Parts: sequence; C-alpha cells; structure tokens
Amino acid sequence: MRKIWAITWKDVRLRFSSRSEYLFFLILPLLFTTILGGLSFGSDGDNRIRLPVVNEDGGVEAQALLTTLADSGAVRTEEVARAEAETLYEDQDVVAMLVIPAGFSSSLQQGEAVTLGWYAQAGNGDSLAAEQAVRAAVSDVSRALAIANTSVAAAAEVRPFDSDEAAADFFAASLAQAQLLLAEEPARVVVTRPEVTESDSGEYDPGAQASAGQLITWVFIPLLGTSALFAYERTRGTLRRLLTTPTNKATYLLGTISGQLLVALVQMAILVGFGVLVMKLNWGQSPLALAVMLVSFGLAAVAMGTMLGTFIKSEGQANNLSIMLGMVMALMGGCWYPLELFPPAVQSAVRVLPTTWAMLGLMDLVLWGRGLVEILPKAGVLLGFALVFFVIGVRRFRYE
Repeated sequence: MRKIWAITWKDVRLRFSSRSEYLFFLILPLLFTTILGGLSFGSDGDNRIRLPVVNEDGGVEAQALLTTLADSGAVRTEEVARAEAETLYEDQDVVAMLVIPAGFSSSLQQGEAVTLGWYAQAGNGDSLAAEQAVRAAVSDVSRALAIANTSVAAAAEVRPFDSDEAAADFFAASLAQAQLLLAEEPARVVVTRPEVTESDSGEYDPGAQASAGQLITWVFIPLLGTSALFAYERTRGTLRRLLTTPTNKATYLLGTISGQLLVALVQMAILVGFGVLVMKLNWGQSPLALAVMLVSFGLAAVAMGTMLGTFIKSEGQANNLSIMLGMVMALMGGCWYPLELFPPAVQSAVRVLPTTWAMLGLMDLVLWGRGLVEILPKAGVLLGFALVFFVIGVRRFRYE
C-alpha cells in the first residue's frame, strides 16, 4: 500500500509541476462553463428565453396562445412590429421569432390547418427550447378548440341551434369551459420525489448542459493524458528500471491509475460545487447517484488513457492525441451541444462513446432530477467500457 501511495503522490506532483496545468485543471473549465451556460451576474433573475412575437391576427385564439406561452416558464414573449422583430433576429439579439398570421383565430375555430411563422437560429439550444415551448402552447390551444367543436357538434345532434348566433355563443361558452378545465387538469399519475429546484422542471437548461458538458470535457482530456504519463516513463527508462525493484506491474499500474483518478475526482468536485453555489444548479439531489456516475466516468476515462498508453510511443504523440480525441469525443457525446440537435442516425452512432453515456447520466441528475435507479444503466455501461479498456491496457503493457 505504501508503494501505491508513493507512486500516486509522485504522479500528482509531476502533473502539477507546471503552472500551465492549473489552466486546464481549473481556469478553462470554469471559464467555458460560465460562457456556455449563459451566466448573467447581477441580472433580474429572469432566465426565460426572449421571444419577439408578431401578432398579425389579434384574435381570441392568438391571445390564448400568447397567454399559454407566457405561463410556460420557458420563454418571455414580447409583442412587437414585424420590422422590429426582423431587426432583432437579423442582429442575433434573439435566437428566434414567432409570427402569428392573420386569420389564425378564425382558421382554428373552423378546424382548419394554420401555419405559424417560425424563425430560429440553427444549432442553438435556446431556440430548440423555445420551439418546444411554442409547440406545447399550440397543442394546448388546439385541444381546447377541439373540445369546444366536439361539444357544439354533440349539442347540435341532440337539439339543433335556433341560429348561428346561438351556436357561436355555445361555442364560446364551451371553449371557455374547456380552457378552464385544461388549466386545472389534474395529473393522472403522481410521482413523489424530494424537493427540487426550478432547474428540474424538465425544460432545457443551458446552465445544466454547460456544467455537465464542460465537466466531462475537461476531466476526460487529462485522463486520456494518462497515456502521456506512460510514454514519459517509458522513454526515460523509468519503467525499465522498475524491473530491478520489488515493484510489480500491478502495483505500478494501480498507483499510476489511482493518482490520475484521485485528481479527476477532486476536479469534478470543484466543478460540481461551482455549479451548485454559483450557477444554482441542483447537482446534489441524489449524492449517491452523483458519486456513482462520477466514479464510473472517471474509471472509464482513465482506463481509456491506460489503453492508449500501450499504443503510443512518445509523450508528444500522447499529448496531441489526448487533446484531439478528447475534444472530438466530447463534442460528439453531446457535451458542447445537446444530443437532440444531432440527426437520429448520429445520436445512435455516438452511443459507442463513453462521453455520450456520461453526459446522459449527468443530465439525468442535474436536469431531470433522477436518482440512483435511473442512472445505474448508464453507470453500468461506463464500467463496462472501463473493464474492456483496462483488460486491453494491462495485456498490452510493456516496460519498454
């Protein structure tokens, strides 16, 4: 045990012997998390997505749509003229704009299809969240209209209306009642969970995406850099000299891997703490589930670094490959952009990457408020990656 600790401490000191290491260990992760998370210090606390709306209809259903959108909690609607909305969108002051065309209300009331004008920046997470909110609001308004139309048809079959005005009055009353009942619609299934923060509402949260994604990115790259540590020791003859000591291969590997994993766990704890204290994210709802995910991810990453170290000949190759491979796998794994923005075929293909499973598991925790049972399959896949990488790395390990 003393030998393992000595090797661990030696590797930690070697890693932090250069001041530039602190740049990658702490400064860059926090900087990118802040930028990508859209953190706004000293703001009014309204994190809803700004959505300019051009209301060319002005009817009852258009107003109902705007009210439903405002109640969604995802977007902050602003009724503006079309020219102003187009200027805001073209200048990229907003990520999307909505146009409610003339005749929207009458077409809906008559059961006709209506096309809304939707303009959004491609590949933007906020525009995706705004689009989801608009779709949900349109669905709610359409449901109320469908109920009202069905009520009018059923009433007419029982007793025909005396006039069109009577039918219109009945429709208006039915619509108002349907909207009231839908607003007060009880949940058919009640899920009991511990108290959660607003970020667990199920809406896309750029802060949660950035916190989880940057944690994975900036922890994954240094753990892949374990390969550089093996190359460094091999090229300088350190591993060869181990043959003359009582230290066996298992002790050396365990000490080296433990040191890198320990540093990674400390780094992850700092980044999680930043997310909780500064970004007000709900990382701590299930501490046990969080610990399982972080350890599983750390083991998979350091195991992959160990495996790479058996294929790479020089320290320079290892450093370059670690950065390139780490960035590509983080990007493809959904760490920089939500996986939902990728084509379905790509979403399926990237499940061969450990970063994908790590991101899915962490988002389950920080965004959806799920617990240990829900993340165990993701953690199991990561541990499977770790086992495969470790087996390959240990079997291929050579002192020279």
